[in-house]
Amino acid sequence: MIPFDEAVISAMKKVAPSVVNIANVMLVRDYYYRVIPVKGVGSGLIIDPGGFILTNAHVIEGAREIEVILVDGRKFPGKVVGVDKSTDIAVIKIEIDDTNLPVPTLGDSDKLMVGQIAIAIGNPLGLVGGPTVTTGVVSALNRSIQSERGFMEGLVQTDAAINPGNSGGPLVDSSGVVFGINAAIVPFAQGIGFAIPINTARRVAEDLMAYGEVQRPWLGITGLDITPKVVAYYDLPVSKGIIVMRVVPNSPADKAGLEEKDLIQKIDDVSIGNMKDLTSEINKKSVGERVKLTVIRGKERFSVEAKLGKAPEMLGGY
Repeated sequence: MIPFDEAVISAMKKVAPSVVNIANVMLVRDYYYRVIPVKGVGSGLIIDPGGFILTNAHVIEGAREIEVILVDGRKFPGKVVGVDKSTDIAVIKIEIDDTNLPVPTLGDSDKLMVGQIAIAIGNPLGLVGGPTVTTGVVSALNRSIQSERGFMEGLVQTDAAINPGNSGGPLVDSSGVVFGINAAIVPFAQGIGFAIPINTARRVAEDLMAYGEVQRPWLGITGLDITPKVVAYYDLPVSKGIIVMRVVPNSPADKAGLEEKDLIQKIDDVSIGNMKDLTSEINKKSVGERVKLTVIRGKERFSVEAKLGKAPEMLGGY
């Protein structure tokens, strides 16, 4: 077995060249309502040798100017490619003649296990001297938190120190494989930090790079979890799943023939216990992909096929 310190050093050497410092200038109002420039700092990760950089949406939020500093000290202006506030992911790009920028190995965050080593790399406080490293373990998976930027779910919790300025930097395993993007700290607690799973970050980044926005799959319903109280109130023949409360007109669900009070039991071959299960399965799909829904209507049980659409910005539902 490789000694712990050697594993950390090796992982740091593999990933550090891909970690950048992101400095931004925002315009804010002071006590006298005068507009003044304020400089902020954060981290980012090169994900494409052509100059695409993954970071947090809050790192560049409100920025009038963005400067990207590579590990070798070179500085470039950054251009925002796309931002997705709901996942706190953003992609920026630098124009550079060198198209062989170092790109780290992105892992599969679905294979993460609680207790494995977690190494956070970033540029805390914008200090000079290159990226820093802190270590810990994966404390928990699929965490949900309410942050100042909204509700975030499916996060990786770690006790590796995530300091101001680390946001947007990678969380890696002992082999130097990236499995998360550092995103948040809990200011009133010690040893609690959160990262966005790399599978989520990569999927969002790919959409931002291709379309400038996230193309979220959409079914077009609002639903209610089936609980013992709901079963008793509606006299339902099942004990779990969801009951359709609304079908958005002209949505994929509407075109597939779903109706209010339908009970959805499965998507494809996956059992649905509640709305969280439904949204989780839909989010694994792509816009335009077809799904089979197992439905109960009255005493009849049948299947319908729906072609998922692109989620509209203003309408609710999934």
